[in-house]
Amino acid sequence: MNQRSVLIIYTGGTIGMLADPRTGALRPMDLAHLEEQVPELDRMNVRLGSRSFETPIDSSDMRPADWVRIARIIGEQYNAYDGFVVLHGSDTMAYTASALSYLLEGLNKPVILTGSQLPIGTIRTDAKENLITAIEVAAGCDEQGRATVPEVAVYFEYSLYRGNRTVKVHAERFEAFRSPNYPRLAEAGVHLKYDRSAILPYREGALKVHDRMNDQVGVIRLFPGIRAEWIQHALSTPGLRAVVLTTFGSGNGPTDAVFIAALRETRERGITLVNATQCFGGQVEQGRYTTSQAFVDLGVLSAKDMTVEAAVTKLMFLLGQGLGADALAEAFCASICGEVTP
Repeated sequence: MNQRSVLIIYTGGTIGMLADPRTGALRPMDLAHLEEQVPELDRMNVRLGSRSFETPIDSSDMRPADWVRIARIIGEQYNAYDGFVVLHGSDTMAYTASALSYLLEGLNKPVILTGSQLPIGTIRTDAKENLITAIEVAAGCDEQGRATVPEVAVYFEYSLYRGNRTVKVHAERFEAFRSPNYPRLAEAGVHLKYDRSAILPYREGALKVHDRMNDQVGVIRLFPGIRAEWIQHALSTPGLRAVVLTTFGSGNGPTDAVFIAALRETRERGITLVNATQCFGGQVEQGRYTTSQAFVDLGVLSAKDMTVEAAVTKLMFLLGQGLGADALAEAFCASICGEVTP
């Protein structure tokens, strides 16, 4: 089989940091010297290329414009490589993975995001295994040369997840991510075991890279005792186009009259409201209890079993396409690339 090729895109994050031997301070690594830190790469029979952000950024500073930037790099190099590995800080990796899944329409090559909890130069680092296996997944193909995982995915600590189904669940453990409402795409052990039934089918046709996201989206996390006037203030933010309400259980919220009135006034101003559960697992079932019936009456959209990360970035993407309220509502409730169970 011909040698496969993978482009590594370094955006920032712990995985690409090295400790200065004199001061101990962490500094970004030059990807040109990546094989010095991970000599195993030389034995993988994969042609590697690399691109780096001119100034690597912490994932906490990642913005929608940076998601578009990554998507454009993939689009520019799409015909030159069989797969892509995006090195990224773990804190907002699930947001970036979700956004890329929408921005890369018609994707039929692997885009694997990975990172680490410890820098690559640390003795106990998880970076080497994450990087090596992410490259192996990105280079994987069948007998016809078609990608094994033709979608955006996150690889961390022996598990491969659909990108727009992931959430970060731990700040310290190497097993930092979970996919609460969708099975793993693959598990790495002695062998890489793929769940073919969980992976998106191979898509024929050309890649279309979208380059617009609208960040006029808010998130309001409900909690017992939340003051209605605070919600009113948040919902009156100038330019606001959509809001994700993270609710209790299966999509429940306060029945306080002032709270409901604030939501009604917001809907009358044409702002899209989405109901997403705070729970890691399960889904929104609006109307199951009286505490969510008002959401149904107000035309609040159900995120169903979407993660908050997937819902937020999906709204930004759809608003960026200039959709009207009805078209946006229809598109939000449908599955674009496996982010929600039909």
